[in-house]
Amino acid sequence: MTTPPAGTAATPPRSARVRILETAADLFYREGIRAVGVDTIIARSGVAKMSLYRNFPSKDDLVCAWLEETRAQVWQWWGRVTSRHPGDPREQLKALFRSLDRWAVSPGFRGCPFLNTVVEYGAAGHPGLDVADAHRRDVLAYFTRLAGAAGAADPERLAVQLLMVMDGAYAAGSRSVHAPAAADTASVLIDAAIPRQER
Repeated sequence: MTTPPAGTAATPPRSARVRILETAADLFYREGIRAVGVDTIIARSGVAKMSLYRNFPSKDDLVCAWLEETRAQVWQWWGRVTSRHPGDPREQLKALFRSLDRWAVSPGFRGCPFLNTVVEYGAAGHPGLDVADAHRRDVLAYFTRLAGAAGAADPERLAVQLLMVMDGAYAAGSRSVHAPAAADTASVLIDAAIPRQER
């Protein structure tokens, strides 16, 4: 174990819950939810089985907790992106898609965790689907709000179009040379739907 540089405090040990969630997040995203068993998560996280079930009574509970944590991370990410363009909702929308393009071509990219969950469990039913559906509704509402603030004549229509572009970028991802086109496509839609203000 390495020691922290002089003058810095040691990082406090992570709780069993955090270790379990971090391990599950990595495995679920890279390998798929169905492919990862509870025993694998226990072994990789280094916690006792009792600790896992004390924090997450079932694998379904763990999946939902992972998705909720992922939701929070997405909104933090988007908050950082949009904060670079205060008071400019048109540019905030475009910046979100530029950021998505960068993520979609990164080595660890495996698509959208929420869409992946729908693909895995859409036919079978799973409590995680409620979390995934709620996230999509929130994203659509967010796009609608930004589109309206930017002056779109039909914010709802533009929001749906942008969501489709985002879905396409997630589906293509790092396996496609066309993945970086999401920002260009979104920009065309945004400029067509939102008239430029004369200065």
